[in-house]
Amino acid sequence: MRLGILHPGAMGASVGKCLLTNGHEVGWVSQGRSPASVQRAAAFQPFKNMDEIAAWADGLISVCPPHAALEVAQAVHATGYQGLFVDANAIAPSTALRVAETLGLSAHVDGGIIGPPPQERNTTRLYLSGQHAALIADWFQGSALVAVVIEPEGSDDSHVAASVLKMAYAAYTKGSAALLLLVNALAASGGVLTALQTEWHRSQPGLVDRSEATAAMVSGKAWRFVGEMYEISETASAAGLPDQFHVGAAEVFERLAHFKDLPPQTLAQILETLATPK
Repeated sequence: MRLGILHPGAMGASVGKCLLTNGHEVGWVSQGRSPASVQRAAAFQPFKNMDEIAAWADGLISVCPPHAALEVAQAVHATGYQGLFVDANAIAPSTALRVAETLGLSAHVDGGIIGPPPQERNTTRLYLSGQHAALIADWFQGSALVAVVIEPEGSDDSHVAASVLKMAYAAYTKGSAALLLLVNALAASGGVLTALQTEWHRSQPGLVDRSEATAAMVSGKAWRFVGEMYEISETASAAGLPDQFHVGAAEVFERLAHFKDLPPQTLAQILETLATPK
């Protein structure tokens, strides 16, 4: 198959390499991309613009920041593209349906990636739902990225089940990361961080180390999590559930967004930044 990756960030490039190992041709759009993207996509066939890759590809896989998912779909639609389109972004089911309506339900496959950029098997899953989900799963058969087709239980939203799962999963993993950093910042603001950490050593072993690890892990990616938190909030609202928790998480990550592309930060650096509203 001739398959395009939109766009090869750390995750997208790894997804593309999984396709290469399975014998597929992989392309990408090089126009306007950073030197880092060029390096990540060195093994892929470059195309100057969306029109060129749309004319070439049998399938396109969108792996981009959540806030750009609909824009990417619209750009693909504007080319007159007729192939399969896999939206593998962390977006709300309602956003996924807008993407599907843009490209056409029969061409759209909903996806959600859980795990780090896949380097070895059984670390990362690509969950898929929709009419052609099984076909997309075959593209990755035996590769480092494990593709899983899912069907929801007792729900009419089978087409966007992958997005529902991704939202639920990230609501905890990234939501709890924001909460942990916020709790540390709250204690620091009142001068009791050392006392809190001492208590944690007694009653919550490992939570101090987890705080440091979370600061390092989140700092360079926080800019990307902002839109995802709003997508989770929208998902909760649509389900009739409280939706403000992840709005607060979005603000936590927004305050850390300027750490993009910088080395991992310490907990002390993160807390200083959180204590300084924009």
